[in-house]
Amino acid sequence: MARKYFGTDGVRGRVGDAPMTVDFTLRLASAAARVLAPNGGKALIGKDTRVSGYMFEAALEAGLVAAGVDVWLTGPMPTPGVAYLTKRKADTFGIVISASHNPYEDNGIKFFDNAGGKLSDELEEQIEDEMERGVQTQHSNRLGRARRSDALLEEYQAFCAASVPGGIDLTGLKIVLDCANGAGFKVGPRLMAALGADLIPIGCSPNGRNINDGCGSTSPGLLQLTVAGVNAACGIALDGDGDRLVMVDHLGRLLDGDQLLYIIAKDRQERGELQGPVVGTVMSNLGLEVALRELGIGFHRAKVGDRYVLSLLKEHGGVIGGETSGHILCLDRTSTGDALVSALQVLAVMRRTGKSLAELSAGMQKFPQVMRNVRVAQRFDPLAVPAVATAVAAVEKSLGGDGRVVLRASGTEPLIRVMVEGRDEDTTARCADAIADAVKAAAKG
Repeated sequence: MARKYFGTDGVRGRVGDAPMTVDFTLRLASAAARVLAPNGGKALIGKDTRVSGYMFEAALEAGLVAAGVDVWLTGPMPTPGVAYLTKRKADTFGIVISASHNPYEDNGIKFFDNAGGKLSDELEEQIEDEMERGVQTQHSNRLGRARRSDALLEEYQAFCAASVPGGIDLTGLKIVLDCANGAGFKVGPRLMAALGADLIPIGCSPNGRNINDGCGSTSPGLLQLTVAGVNAACGIALDGDGDRLVMVDHLGRLLDGDQLLYIIAKDRQERGELQGPVVGTVMSNLGLEVALRELGIGFHRAKVGDRYVLSLLKEHGGVIGGETSGHILCLDRTSTGDALVSALQVLAVMRRTGKSLAELSAGMQKFPQVMRNVRVAQRFDPLAVPAVATAVAAVEKSLGGDGRVVLRASGTEPLIRVMVEGRDEDTTARCADAIADAVKAAAKG
């Protein structure tokens, strides 16, 4: 059956609108308990800092305890922290209350299985089917128990620190850390300070409504100004749930996920630790592919979405992959995208080599990337239209091996997205306009 509530990353929406309501959440928790822990078990619930998180946490706790499941409440905890801790605990599944990089008015609920991985489509369908039975309460002698555990945050912090083999000493390194007023606001500063960094925290004062608001990986402007202003070695920005990373060099210049992937992959190769190819997405900058090719490192592109990157890495035996947005996978260190773990991998390269981020990223030159969104009355496959296919072929021929075209229909809006990359920005823009004009003409019929 088709899923009604679960999307590509759990259930998500505007708080107060279906499905992000208390009654829905209570039914969801009860159904999930019956599917994931039919004979009782444990669940670990983490969340970001949205004011609505308290409400959904209480509803999940009630539904799970009523179904006979014991609950650990971690409080604010990055999504990858919940995944790691779930994997560490026997007979446990995990739940994260977060809408990631979205504004505070949104929220979401996603689950991890006992291996710390996302639920299969089949399990999500079973949970939705089970929700039709409503909320069920066990007899008093079979009810679960709930407790809060600050020690779990310390356990996750220790795991992050240990993700650099041999340890890492950040003594004397001035770092600006922006936690997006989100889930990493406690563990991020504690981790960096414990490793000796001269730390300047920003975006670490959540009030329930300022998550991702002018801060974090989606709004790194303040971080860029601060790094340059205080003469820091670098800046680190997480997103609201702590699984995406961007960084800033000492000059205040932004490094996105593609550039960070390049630094990590190059270092792994030089130390003989790189396994398999690097995996990006169809939106990864062509400059990454070219730079890796020059190093003799294979590169594959997956569909947009970390689950597709993960799938392709496993298929080809790779360990390093990610998205331009900063969702980076280091499968030789952890099983999911983790901003803090990824940041430590980059900081370790800086410490080992004595080089700045600017020097480490210099080997990858980003190609100009021009986007055009063509609004249409109804989504269609643009490449199935001969005139559009001809325009694309002409652009690809003119770019030769120094450019790339991506043409796709949006999955959420009535848009056809045109993306062209090339070495020259003006030429790239003209090519994008030519394809966009062909798409507009096709949409008019």
